[in-house]
Amino acid sequence: MAHLIQFILTLVTTSVRSRLSLQAENAALRNQLYLYRKSGQRPRIRPADRLLWCFIAKFWAGWRTALYFVQPRTVTTWQKKRFRDYWRALSQSAKPGRPRISRELRKLIGRMWEANPTWGSPKIVAELAMLGIDVAKSTVEKYQPKRAGPPSPTWRTFLDQHVRNLVSIDFFIVPTATFRVLFVFIVLAHDRRRIVHFNVTEHPTAQWTAQQIVEAFPFDTAPSYLIRDGDGIYGERVTRRIESLGIDEVVTAPASPWQNAYVERVIGTLRRELFDHVIVLNERHLKRLMSSYLDYYHPWRTHRSLNSDAPDGRPVKPVKPCNVVEFPAVHGLRHVYLPKAA
Repeated sequence: MAHLIQFILTLVTTSVRSRLSLQAENAALRNQLYLYRKSGQRPRIRPADRLLWCFIAKFWAGWRTALYFVQPRTVTTWQKKRFRDYWRALSQSAKPGRPRISRELRKLIGRMWEANPTWGSPKIVAELAMLGIDVAKSTVEKYQPKRAGPPSPTWRTFLDQHVRNLVSIDFFIVPTATFRVLFVFIVLAHDRRRIVHFNVTEHPTAQWTAQQIVEAFPFDTAPSYLIRDGDGIYGERVTRRIESLGIDEVVTAPASPWQNAYVERVIGTLRRELFDHVIVLNERHLKRLMSSYLDYYHPWRTHRSLNSDAPDGRPVKPVKPCNVVEFPAVHGLRHVYLPKAA
C-alpha cells in the first residue's frame, strides 16, 4: 500500500514538472541503472560517470533526489577535484611563475654572498643592476648560502688585506766548485712573491744583515711586518735597525719553517730551477746567476698562487700554436714562449 501511495504522489508531482527536469532525471536514473547492470552489486564508477554527475549537479537543482548509487557529498567532492584539476592543467600549460635564471647567474649570486658577507640582498640586487642583470630581491635571497654564525669577512679576505704589508727574510747556502760555502740573503714581498733584494757573502754578520735590510727598503718603502726565523745571525743590531724603519718584527718558533712558508718555497724554487743544475764558481758567478734568474723570474715565471700570473704581471697574448717562438733564458736553463713577430 505504501509503494502505491508513493507511486501516485510521484505521478502527480511529475505532471507539473518541466520537460527538461524530467529528461534530466530520466538520464540520471538510466545512468545508475546501467552501472548496476554492468558492474553487479557494487557499481564501478568511471571518470566519465563522475564527469556526467558533475555536469548534472551543476545544471539541475534537483539532482539529489535522483541520486542513489553514491552520496551527494561524493558528487560534490568530484566537482571540487575537477575544479582543481582544471586550474592545475591550465596553470601548467605555460611556463609557471618567473622564468628560471641561468646556472652561471646562480653561481655569480652565490659568489657575491660569500665574498661580501656584510652585504644584504638589496646591495647585491643593485650591484647586479649595474652589470645590466635584472633580478628580483627574492631571487637573490633564495641563493644565499647558509651561515653557521654572524657575517664576517673570510680568512682569505683578511689575509689578502694584510699580505701587502708582509715581507720575509732568510738565508740559504750554496757550495762552490772549490768547496767554499756562500750565504745568499733574500728579502721576499708576499703580495706578488717578488724578491725585492738579495746579496751574497761568505761571512754573514749582524751588521752586514742590518745593512741589507736598509738597502731593501729605501725612501719610506718599509712594510708593516717582517717575518724571520730565530737564527743567531739576527742579533740586537738587526732588531734595532728593523725597529728604526718602523717595522714590526715577527720571529717564528724554533724548528718551524712552515711558519715562514713563502720564503722557504722560494728558496726551494731557486734550488730546483737553478742551483741544482749549475756549479757555482765563486761569489761573482753566484750573483750573476741570481740576477739572470730574477730577470726571468719576475716578468715570466707563472705562479699558481697568483692565478697563473707572473710577479710583475704578464698579459695574455692569444696566439696559434704554430706561431709560438721559444727563447732561452737563464743561460738556457729556462725558456720563454712568445708569439712570432709579424
